[in-house]
Amino acid sequence: MGAQCIDCVQAGRRQDTVRRRQPQPAGYGSRTIAGARVSDRLVVTPVLIALNVLIYAITAIEAQSPWNNQVSDLFGAWVLWPRAVAGGEWWRLVTSGFLHYGPVHLAINMFSLWIIGREMEVLLGKGRFVALYAVSLLGGGTMVFLFSAENGTTAGASGAIYGLLGGVLVAVLRLKLNPVPAIGTIVLNLIITVTLPNISLFGHLGGLVVGALGTAALVYAPAKNRVTWQVSALALLTVALVALYFYRDAQLASVACSGSGAQMCSPS
Repeated sequence: MGAQCIDCVQAGRRQDTVRRRQPQPAGYGSRTIAGARVSDRLVVTPVLIALNVLIYAITAIEAQSPWNNQVSDLFGAWVLWPRAVAGGEWWRLVTSGFLHYGPVHLAINMFSLWIIGREMEVLLGKGRFVALYAVSLLGGGTMVFLFSAENGTTAGASGAIYGLLGGVLVAVLRLKLNPVPAIGTIVLNLIITVTLPNISLFGHLGGLVVGALGTAALVYAPAKNRVTWQVSALALLTVALVALYFYRDAQLASVACSGSGAQMCSPS
């Protein structure tokens, strides 16, 4: 998967080399297909990994156990619990993406984030990469809220990571590279998702679809007014997810814990 991402970056740079042989406006510089200035310096990916590790460490210390950190107060307050989300605790859609069930769950997700994220950050640029990660994370959380059991709990960065994975496929297609490795990786990961127990299918699918749509908005935006097109498309995608949240919230209004009740009920 990492090699495929590198191919995306290298192909994008080759395209940019051809464009730079033609007269360009002042300040154009070397840019990728998303309009980002070419830079190999990673910032966002290591920061995201560090943040996930830090939050895991806090939950492990609170729980006094690295393996049962889900019993910590912070984990209980941030985990994606649909009944609590419907009770007004909407932030769980986002905060749950920084929680992990034990060190193995954390290690797998952070390794995947490093492999995929470091190349997508170079391809998209730091700002666009953050935006794609955020909207993918929200997409995964929203799909869990829409379709998962009301009283179940979900946590992990995999929704956002699947969004980056969907983004790789879109970038491969945009650059007219061989899409088979990217498609094979996605199919393999989806098979693992539906085969192994306790893995959120809806979180993964939601992140994958939203990440692919978000990346399409970034790499297919016309060069003229590119930033305006990109910002507008990602904003519309976010508005659509918020609308789905309110739709599901209305459905669960009669059964959700709210106010003091949210504190009295606890996820099972």
